[in-house]
Amino acid sequence: MLKIAYHPIYKHPLPKGHRFPMEKYELLPRQLLHEGTCIPDNFFEPTLPEVSDILAVHDANYYQELTEMTLKPSATRKIGFPLSKELVQREHIIADGTIKGCLSALKHGIAMNIAGGTHHAYSNRGEAFCMLNDQAIGARYLLRNNLAEHILIVDLDVHQGNGTAEIFQDDGSVFTFSMHGRGNYPFKKETSDLDIPLEKGTSDATYLSLLKETLPLLLDKVRPDFIFYLCGVDILSTDKLGTLGMSIEGCKERDRFVLQSCFELGIPVQCSMGGGYSPEIKTIIEAHANTFRTAQDIYA
Repeated sequence: MLKIAYHPIYKHPLPKGHRFPMEKYELLPRQLLHEGTCIPDNFFEPTLPEVSDILAVHDANYYQELTEMTLKPSATRKIGFPLSKELVQREHIIADGTIKGCLSALKHGIAMNIAGGTHHAYSNRGEAFCMLNDQAIGARYLLRNNLAEHILIVDLDVHQGNGTAEIFQDDGSVFTFSMHGRGNYPFKKETSDLDIPLEKGTSDATYLSLLKETLPLLLDKVRPDFIFYLCGVDILSTDKLGTLGMSIEGCKERDRFVLQSCFELGIPVQCSMGGGYSPEIKTIIEAHANTFRTAQDIYA
């Protein structure tokens, strides 16, 4: 059975007018249940991870300042959220959802997190709504516990996974692949193992052609025994923080190709939702829901 990490803390209160659409974390599971894509048994509530699992990825001084609320104002501004103990607890619970999802994916082939995809969190700092890098924590957890040897991170958010690239820059057991908007944040990119920057307005046809050409080659080269998929829907043409020209149908086909590839090769995959900033919340929910619908269609 598909297992999906969700906790009410995912929807964190923000100041009125904040550009981050927190309500999607409450609306998405409701939609999946309402339409029958999921049943209550699909969902599990993550708790708090072991601190040792976080410190396997993040710098101890940064982690102490984050948890003790002593980050400098400039560091907090880079994160983009008003810092609070509940916000930091939320980030821990998201990371635990990804760790537990990894264990579920090893059993069932796939697991998903309603939140996560916090790929702008570096080893020693947070940026752009990201404080603890959930998929990096999950990957290091698998490696430390001898549950995987070769990991592929497929980051298809519209923004480059700069924090993830930095964390694994000297780790040959994790291959980082990011396909993103060339002109998007971060404006100073890090170096992933493979970066494919896309031009403004990139269409479904161009995007999908590149993905379908690249991913099979990577799977053959890396031969991963576990995959992390960051399936941001900020690749849509409607996205306020994106630059690409993708349709909802094209985004769904992207998900289908990635998940079908994992399924056919028998490689466990953990999916974190990543970004989505279209003006209409219904657009964001529909695009995210398609990822879950596609997963259920393939893995059921």
